[in-house]
Amino acid sequence: MDLDFAPEDLAFRDEVRAFIAEAFDDDMRAKLAQSKNNHLDKEAQIRWLKRLSAKGWLAPDWPVEYGGTGWSLGKKYVFDMEMALAGAPATSNMGLRMCAPVVMAFGTPEQKQQHLPKILSADVWWCQGYSEPGSGSDLASLALKAERDGDHYVLNGSKTWTTLAQWADWMFCLVRTSNEEIRQKGISFLLIDMKTPGITIRPIPTLDGPPEGEQEINETFFDNVRVPVSNRIGKEGEGWTYAKYLLQFERGNAYAPGLQNQLRKVRKIAELERSDGGGSMMADPDFRRRLAEVEIKIEALNATELRVFSGRANGEAMGAVSSMLKLEGSQMQQAVTELALEAVGVFKQPFVQDTWEMLRPGGNTFRAGPDYAATVAPHYFNYRKTSIYAGSNEIQHNIMAKLVLGL
Repeated sequence: MDLDFAPEDLAFRDEVRAFIAEAFDDDMRAKLAQSKNNHLDKEAQIRWLKRLSAKGWLAPDWPVEYGGTGWSLGKKYVFDMEMALAGAPATSNMGLRMCAPVVMAFGTPEQKQQHLPKILSADVWWCQGYSEPGSGSDLASLALKAERDGDHYVLNGSKTWTTLAQWADWMFCLVRTSNEEIRQKGISFLLIDMKTPGITIRPIPTLDGPPEGEQEINETFFDNVRVPVSNRIGKEGEGWTYAKYLLQFERGNAYAPGLQNQLRKVRKIAELERSDGGGSMMADPDFRRRLAEVEIKIEALNATELRVFSGRANGEAMGAVSSMLKLEGSQMQQAVTELALEAVGVFKQPFVQDTWEMLRPGGNTFRAGPDYAATVAPHYFNYRKTSIYAGSNEIQHNIMAKLVLGL
């Protein structure tokens, strides 16, 4: 197995770096540097997606026939790596990386024609309707009811933790179309226009008090919402199958490059901030040891990801391996934010309600401590969720035990 990059991949790396230098403008850089949850506002995010779309680089995971790049997995990994190392904005994975693969695999020709071009042009924003107030990791217990009424389903119930639903034009959603002894058999997969009457979105305030434009999670309520049966993906009652297919794409991402970039920021903070002994945090042997331990684990994760994606280049399916990447990636994301929290010292304590205020014309709010300190604690608290969303760590362990180890 050859894990080295080919010469053409290295040449492509230079092309990607040149694109990032031009497209990742100063406004985006400033907002991301002061973002509490690593999101831009909608206008800046769409501007970024449009630039990638114009370059033809928005959907490297897609097949060529649907508008994908046709890159080798080596080029794709280089692209993801350079984006992460530069700290560039993420491409929202709701439409591009989660809904689109399901539509491609199980959608009708009409559904593909309606949705895929608009996702590829960044003209439509998608959100995910999976979790409910009583259904998180036990997703099969979901209760959002969808009753058949002629050519429509009538939906009543709610979803929660719907990320950026306030921006969304469409939602891909799991609903209960029947009550079966095996709960998974009564679930169907619907595509829902968020402008449909009866849908109400209510923000969920979080402890970090994000500024305007950074509101992240919501509750979504459905009151007699009528959704055409033609918006159902595949067969009624088989939504669980499509949901499991989708989760491979949600979990099977490359974590290591982004973690390397985050660890680089921790090092910079540790070189500037003082330890209790009076020297820099980087001079503290215990801190340096723990940082080295995390760095070794990230390098091991990087090697594992390269091996996995090399296997995919040879036609191997991702399958349950995606759970391993999700598990270790989540744990390392939390470990890095813990190091950053320790490195920044007492400057993690002042609470800054609006970290973007200083970026607005006339903004001159005084901060206690350096500008980089304002987002360290919010990042730490925000990343507590990584071991829960997309399937908790316990769920990932169970999947690997059953499907990888055969226990």
